[in-house]
Amino acid sequence: MYNVKVFITLKESVLDPQGAAVKDSLHRLTYNAVEDVRIGKYIELTLKKEDGDIDQQVREICEKLLANTVIEDYTYEIEEDIPQ
Repeated sequence: MYNVKVFITLKESVLDPQGAAVKDSLHRLTYNAVEDVRIGKYIELTLKKEDGDIDQQVREICEKLLANTVIEDYTYEIEEDIPQ
């Protein structure tokens, strides 16, 4: 089995109204050291070991379904689950 952690964030050039709202709320709570907030998504996948390139499979999953690559960037980490 593979455990995959996918991190999806808005591209830097895309405005983040949700992040701006959180930043404003933090400032109202007197956390004035916060200069910027960007909101993203975190997704965990568990994939069975099969023939083929796991890295390619994860890229396809991200680009076809999980991330809108026009406005979002993604990164991922793949960990092989070693039975004990």
